[in-house]
Amino acid sequence: MSLQCGIVGLPNVGKSTLFNALSNAKAEAANYPFCTIDPNVGVVNVPDNRLQILEQLVNPERVLPAIIEFVDIAGLVKGASKGEGLGNKFLGNIREVDAIIHVIRCFEDENIVHVNGKVGPVADKEIIDTELQLKDLESVEKKMQKVERAAKSGDAKAKKEFEVLSRYKSTLEQGKNAREVEATEEEKSAIEDLYLLTVKPVIYVCNVDEASIIKGNKFVEELKAAVKNENAQIVIINASIESQIAELTDEEEKKIFLAEYGLEESGLNRLIKASYDLLGLATYFTAGVKEVRAWTIQKGWKAPQAAGVIHTDFEKGFIRAEVIKLDDYIKYKTETACKEAGKMSVEGKDYVVQDGDIMHFRFNV
Repeated sequence: MSLQCGIVGLPNVGKSTLFNALSNAKAEAANYPFCTIDPNVGVVNVPDNRLQILEQLVNPERVLPAIIEFVDIAGLVKGASKGEGLGNKFLGNIREVDAIIHVIRCFEDENIVHVNGKVGPVADKEIIDTELQLKDLESVEKKMQKVERAAKSGDAKAKKEFEVLSRYKSTLEQGKNAREVEATEEEKSAIEDLYLLTVKPVIYVCNVDEASIIKGNKFVEELKAAVKNENAQIVIINASIESQIAELTDEEEKKIFLAEYGLEESGLNRLIKASYDLLGLATYFTAGVKEVRAWTIQKGWKAPQAAGVIHTDFEKGFIRAEVIKLDDYIKYKTETACKEAGKMSVEGKDYVVQDGDIMHFRFNV
């Protein structure tokens, strides 16, 4: 699965610094708006200790972790929905991603210019929200105009679609995000072709000063209060420290560095894991002498769908899946030993793949 999270925020909140820490790609970080004009894409490994366990047991030629793509999208400004700054381009970039990582400045530093003249996380959040909502409202209203004529002529499907669109319009007009609309999966089909921006799930990243990386600060508390009804995740980081951690290649050095700040793992690892969780993803593994590999799927997928992530032929010609649980693999050490102990199950098309399953697919095309 190709998954993308778009990093958004006002200029000078630490977006590009965060992106640089997340990936090997180096976006230009500068103390002025629009230093990032085109979106930069970084491919990031999903941290997973289970891969290391399997590597030790199998001793493969290579190990391939699951990945997520992070897109550094240039800073939005007030009026972006009307084309201010590079608004249309930025909003178009956001439309293409699966989830939004909203970076918000939660630190004071007189040497770093704030686009609005003062630090205010809630106000910053609302600027971004408003621009996305206005663009979504424009999209919904355009479709309503097309659907209304058919609805008035008595078309039952169009009438239902118009009613659903009206609910989204009302919510957006109240300054709320489209994801807050309660709708069935069938009703959501009315907006599928609109690719609404505020439907996308969001993680708020609070970029704080060094003294606040453990417990946060008043700015973080203000933001938490503002988003308490959004069912949103919040991750606290210091982007500058994360950049330093990312440059360390030795794992022991990283642990020592993290310990100096009272951290057990980097904020980036927490962000990557939160992104994975936000998108409702799970991981299964394939393990052989050629490679041990993590594969990304949606939670709840059945075996044929999971097989299709490897190759479409695996899904089309699916026969069965041979499944070993990680705990059993750890206990019995090898696939053969697991099979002899009766710990390899043979599953059919209705098997729901579980996070951590070690799988081998049988197929015929």
